[in-house]
Amino acid sequence: MVGHAFMGAAHSHAWRTAPRFFPLPLTPELTAVCGRDEERVSRAARTYGWSSYETDWRALVERDDIDVVDICTPGDSHAEIALAALAAGKHVLCEKPLANSVVQAEAMTEAAERARAAGVRSMVAFNYRRVPALALARALIEEGRLGRIHQVRAQYLQDWLVDPQFPLAWRLRKDKAGSGALGDLGAHSIDAAQYLTGQRVTSVGALLETFVTERPLPASASGLSGTASAETGPVTVDDAALFTARFDGGAIGVFEATRFATGHKNAMRIEISGSAGSLAFDAESMNELAFHDRSEDPATAGFRRILVTESTHPYLDAWWPPGHLIGYEHTFTHQVRDFVTAVAEGADPQPSFADGLRVQRVLAAVESSAAAGGTHVPVDPRQP
Repeated sequence: MVGHAFMGAAHSHAWRTAPRFFPLPLTPELTAVCGRDEERVSRAARTYGWSSYETDWRALVERDDIDVVDICTPGDSHAEIALAALAAGKHVLCEKPLANSVVQAEAMTEAAERARAAGVRSMVAFNYRRVPALALARALIEEGRLGRIHQVRAQYLQDWLVDPQFPLAWRLRKDKAGSGALGDLGAHSIDAAQYLTGQRVTSVGALLETFVTERPLPASASGLSGTASAETGPVTVDDAALFTARFDGGAIGVFEATRFATGHKNAMRIEISGSAGSLAFDAESMNELAFHDRSEDPATAGFRRILVTESTHPYLDAWWPPGHLIGYEHTFTHQVRDFVTAVAEGADPQPSFADGLRVQRVLAAVESSAAAGGTHVPVDPRQP
């Protein structure tokens, strides 16, 4: 695994936990974790249970005792690491968004397709696909329970940047993160909308806004401590993104991604309306799905709360009795389960790098539309 901060902790937990709750066809071994600071990465190796550590990802990729490379770094290094790992015959799991640009995502997708012919697999880590409630939502839509899909309303609301004294972390720098709330949060919503509906976004009209344009520089070199120095630097990404969208199946959508929604901590929400019904999800109530069946008697019909904790619901046969809730970390465990199973079976894990490229093309179109004053622009439909 390359990287060991927030996502590194979540992924480490998942690699350790998945084989202990699911009957995996292969057993993951936490062989090596990589980070640039030897003191920090050695501590991460001890804390998270990795057998060894490296301070140069190239050394990790070259090791003969490693079969899988899990990329948990900022977006500016995804492409370089993934391309090297695929060329070395390593299976690759890469955090979202896939890259910082369409050009990088194209190169990664093309490399993944070449490696696939040699039996090497790759996947992009959109973990919300593994929320049982959203997996159930996908099944309901595939069964036709919503009928023809008319509208998608997607929000991802956080508030951790409201304080203007919060330091200039790497997520606020375009050279490191690619974009701000758009790529960090909006990428999840775009993937979820396309995954759930089975439709692709074809055009967007967008507005991007940066509310705090200058922030204190981080007091620590890592930029992760939450403490700031007296010096300041420019914020080069968006704080909030709003856009409308058209889908190739005829649906329309409205998306919002912001890190300035005061009072919301991790409200990844999506509501989908169709001719036969609707459903709605909010990650702050992760074990619940709201579902409305339009065929019911209007006198008593309405949205009903489904507590998605039954053993018959997706992924939940491995966990607790009904009503005993699971959390955010379980989505990463489910991700590892699916990835390892696909690798063992020689199948293509989902979402693929091609799926990640589709999201990247939507992100690029949103930025193009915002730069053009919100004019609706097409999403490039090409794929390798």
